[in-house]
Amino acid sequence: MAPAKSRGEAGSDRKPKPDSGGEVLSASSAASFALRYVGELITSEPTAVTSVEPAEDDGWLVEVEVLEDRRIPSSADMLALYEIELDPDGGLLAYRRTKRYSRGRAGTGNGVS
Repeated sequence: MAPAKSRGEAGSDRKPKPDSGGEVLSASSAASFALRYVGELITSEPTAVTSVEPAEDDGWLVEVEVLEDRRIPSSADMLALYEIELDPDGGLLAYRRTKRYSRGRAGTGNGVS
């Protein structure tokens, strides 16, 4: 796993904040942070980021799909969606599993079947 950037480190994943002169985390960087946190917090394999949206507190809400139980055939695999809440600097505030389903019955995101 690649080493994490420090929060104060400037780079292509941050853009200037319009009001404060500081930097704001980009959506793609928030997705990368979320994948990293999920990989560290649970034993299951993160497979994809399914959504990234700004949170009300200037942070990010990121939804990550996770392979929780590999089965044969693979269409019977058990997947889950996790919501990861990040602060404006990319720090983890909260995470929760919002949905669990078999691969063949995915439906739509955000816990709706």
